[in-house]
Amino acid sequence: HEPMFHLLSNLSLGDICFTSTAIPKMLVNIQTQSRVITYKGCMTQIYFFLLFGVLDDFLLTVMAYDRFVAICHPLHYTVIMNPRLCGLLLLVSWIMSALYALLQSLMVLRLSFCTVVKIPHFVCELNQMVQLACSDTFLNNLAMYLSAVLLAVVPFAGILYSYSKIVSCIRGIPSVQGKYKAFSTCASHLSVVFLFYCTVIGVYLSSAATHITHSNAVASVMYTVVTPMLNPIIYRIKT
Repeated sequence: HEPMFHLLSNLSLGDICFTSTAIPKMLVNIQTQSRVITYKGCMTQIYFFLLFGVLDDFLLTVMAYDRFVAICHPLHYTVIMNPRLCGLLLLVSWIMSALYALLQSLMVLRLSFCTVVKIPHFVCELNQMVQLACSDTFLNNLAMYLSAVLLAVVPFAGILYSYSKIVSCIRGIPSVQGKYKAFSTCASHLSVVFLFYCTVIGVYLSSAATHITHSNAVASVMYTVVTPMLNPIIYRIKT
């Protein structure tokens, strides 16, 4: 269980930092009845919001691979998921997330905005910021669509592939009890993946309809607050 505990500790750290980029500012706004954020504060929020959001995506993919090895190759698990490989996967996840967040933040910095910008969210969200820019946003939109394919579709495809192999391995187990035991080891991960991707899809579907500001705010709360809050609860119950 040691590799999974390392992955869970990083997922927990990512969730804490992810919520910390938006919740404290939201609470201050509620307390002071002010809905103002500085340009520098907004750029900083975008960077860390992207960093820890993408990190969750990568970690869930690595955890799917970990479950695949644990169920389909149990006798070789400690050899394959050794501390060196586990550390390398975590390091690559952090570096890729940081580089992606830096790239998108720098691309937003090149945009020009009007004097007063009203964001229909309680957090500076990348898509909304690009839509509110007064300058040409072609490169930003291109980068967002390409990154959506690389950082959402590809990891999700990896998760689906891992679970297709897991299902095939579970079907080969003769006893019902053995099948239940094997499936229960990845039930928590499946629940977290379902929550993560459903809320992400909800955010971007609602962001596409810019006139529905209430739906945007609800989707953002689900993605920013509810999902990170439920992740430790789900894994704690399982543990």
